[in-house]
Amino acid sequence: MPKAITLNKGEVLPPSFQKSVDSNSIAHLPKKLFFPDPALQALIDTAILFNADIRIAIQRIAAARAGFGMAQGITKPSLDAVVSTGVDKFGDYTMNGLGNYDMNLSPNIRKDQQIPLNMPDLFVGFRSSWEADIWGKLSNQKKAAYSKYLATEQARQWATTQVVSQVAGLYYELLALDKELEILQNNIKLQENAVEIVKVQKAGGRATELAVQQFNAQLLGTKSMLNVMQQRITATQNILGAISGKYDFTIKRGKPITDIAIPEDIQIGIPAQLLVNRPDIREAELLLEAAGAEVEASRKAFLPSLNISAYTALNSFKSSVLFSPQSLTYGLLGGLVTPVLSKNMLKGNYQLATATQQQAFETYRKHIIYAYHEVQTELSGIEQYKKIYQLKVQETKGLQAAVAASNDLYLGGLATYLEVVTAQRGVLEAELEQINSKKTVFLYLIDLYRSLGGGWN
Repeated sequence: MPKAITLNKGEVLPPSFQKSVDSNSIAHLPKKLFFPDPALQALIDTAILFNADIRIAIQRIAAARAGFGMAQGITKPSLDAVVSTGVDKFGDYTMNGLGNYDMNLSPNIRKDQQIPLNMPDLFVGFRSSWEADIWGKLSNQKKAAYSKYLATEQARQWATTQVVSQVAGLYYELLALDKELEILQNNIKLQENAVEIVKVQKAGGRATELAVQQFNAQLLGTKSMLNVMQQRITATQNILGAISGKYDFTIKRGKPITDIAIPEDIQIGIPAQLLVNRPDIREAELLLEAAGAEVEASRKAFLPSLNISAYTALNSFKSSVLFSPQSLTYGLLGGLVTPVLSKNMLKGNYQLATATQQQAFETYRKHIIYAYHEVQTELSGIEQYKKIYQLKVQETKGLQAAVAASNDLYLGGLATYLEVVTAQRGVLEAELEQINSKKTVFLYLIDLYRSLGGGWN
């Protein structure tokens, strides 16, 4: 029998995220507290109820539960009810044939006990067999099945976490697109007004046809951006409908993204909590335990197995006496069975189980390492895009003032139409980037909630 293999799954994580030692974490917040928007809560509830990935995960749980139920049976005796009949014709030169002939001539045999030439065999009773788990092979198989069953529940929780973060991210994407659409519509109105003004100035000899064409080209460019924005909104709504498992799906909005405050303080806990909070890490740990149990079971398969079989029944060669007390029979047989010619098969099974265990171990470590770096990336993203958003707010205010000034100067003949067009283009871009940077902060925050292990509870 091969020697036992010991894997040290105790991963040593860094002591903190960005020097934070507070053990409180947003991962412990229920999703309804983390996402207070009632419209978003309704979307999440619908997605959890109808999402295909979550429904598939639920069926995998049912399949694993059935597998565990089957594994429970391997440690218990089997009991079968048997009703059988048959007939035997023994040859004259066989032991049974000669023995039956001599027995029928014995004066101690009654006529109803004489054995017919074509001897029936009637059996009504029970047969049982049992493999005694003397080495723990069967209990390890049972443990592996149970760990796999528990892992499927963690997989369902992780699928729920993924769906929640996807829905929330798309919802904030939609809020941002709505605001960007509003900005474009407002700018189109302003640019249409500018085109009319420059046409009047041209008629009065204060502007050229070139200025009219420049203002009109800017207007056409903004209108094309409006069409792009409308298509992005439609695409985002359709993705949300697909994730939610719906065909006809109306998406209600809550507050505009400009009215939603960015959180100042975010509790992130410590890296060691990832091992407990993240369902995908817990799933990988359970699959590692299952793989270890299967390795042990494959090792114990090299040892002899103790098999016990028994039966009790009414057995007779005549139907007329089958149910008489004298037809009662029983038997018990026990024996040790050790593999001889199947060693190569057992070695291959052991090597396969060992390789699977090593894969499960590396997968477990991969989940932990990736989770840690995901959190680090998202914390940095929140910090950087908060700064970007504040800068864009200031930039937008400055450019809006520049647009107002350029309009006044242009009307007074102190600025060219190119300066007006440039100022208007700059403020439009700044307004869109301001909304986009705020949306990105929320997207990083949603991903952080998922990476820390929140969203499934």
